[in-house]
Amino acid sequence: MGFQTLTILGSTGSIGKSTLDVVARHPEKFKIFALTGNTQVDLLFEQCVLFKPTYALLVDPRAAQKLEQRLKQMGLKIDVLSGAKDLDLLASHGEVDTVMASIVGAAGLSSCLAAAKAGKRLLLANKEALVVGGHLFLSQVNSGNAKLLPIDSEHSAIFQSLPEDPSTWDQRIQKIILTASGGPFKARDPSTLHLVTPQEACRHPNWVMGQKISVDSATMMNKCLEVIEAHYLFGLDPKKIEVVIHPQSIVHSMVQYKDTSVVAQLGTPDMRVPIAYGLGWPDRIESGASQLDFQNTPPMTFEDFDSHQHRDRFPGLLLAWEVLNAQPGSTGVLNAANEIAVDAFLNQKIKFTQIHEVNRRTLDLFAPGPITSLDDLLILDSHARLVARSVVEDLSKL
Repeated sequence: MGFQTLTILGSTGSIGKSTLDVVARHPEKFKIFALTGNTQVDLLFEQCVLFKPTYALLVDPRAAQKLEQRLKQMGLKIDVLSGAKDLDLLASHGEVDTVMASIVGAAGLSSCLAAAKAGKRLLLANKEALVVGGHLFLSQVNSGNAKLLPIDSEHSAIFQSLPEDPSTWDQRIQKIILTASGGPFKARDPSTLHLVTPQEACRHPNWVMGQKISVDSATMMNKCLEVIEAHYLFGLDPKKIEVVIHPQSIVHSMVQYKDTSVVAQLGTPDMRVPIAYGLGWPDRIESGASQLDFQNTPPMTFEDFDSHQHRDRFPGLLLAWEVLNAQPGSTGVLNAANEIAVDAFLNQKIKFTQIHEVNRRTLDLFAPGPITSLDDLLILDSHARLVARSVVEDLSKL
């Protein structure tokens, strides 16, 4: 692997910060071309001082103006951009080799498509690009001859456990098994989940993550989206994708072959491991994560999701197979509804258990139309959000 020029979309988020931590360990391998964030002036300023990118972008124009003033005061010649449109420019720029796509939610879709179309080495931490974009996103990857590398720990584990030649996967693979920690409520009485607070839902037992993904982990909607992502990433029938609950988060996912052999990737629960794998692929580079200590590792346990209590705790997970077998675009409707529902829960407009109700009702109320372009995806996303907001309003009156 040669020298790489890197754009980090979402550098102020947890994945972005972990990416910069890995990059800092390999100054001879990586040059930062652009760093982007939403509103966090102080953090992006610190990152600019340390990594001196060519460009910095904050989506919020006022925040971008403040950043530009502070950088000028420091004498740093960094071009500052604002607004979401220029994310596409920084993702597809001719000087960029690699794009870390870690903007949360559908907001990262356009820049992911731009990077794919431009043929970049695309490190995908934004699962929504596949969940919402589906076949349209994959067609851009193929037409642009981009290299798509999954950064989610589970999908990275699957990628590392599969044969190198994708043309052999269908013949050789029995199934893939995504592991799930079960989040903070895997043993909680389902009848008490309506009492869960945002603070409780964001307290993940193994991973340090942002609020949205922490709530998704608590509802297991995160795993629902990962099942959808796995279907598109690896081209496997949804029936060949399973989920098991593995609270220790040491086995990050597995592939079972037709001879019943199982190949798995293990490691400490640290996102720098899959990030380093994506940055270094096909080589392996230092991640900064601690080594797995087998002598002091707690016993590893695995629980079948298909138990009565787990189905009651995590009804949202079952929606994955439902939308994959439904009308094209249904996965995007589910993603939009879930983003609205989680935001409403975090703002205490609805109860924890009503997140699933918002998702369920939105899917029932909104039928997607044909998807042939990015505009179609954005219209679908916008309309689905309107329906979901209406459902939230109805539930908040109860």
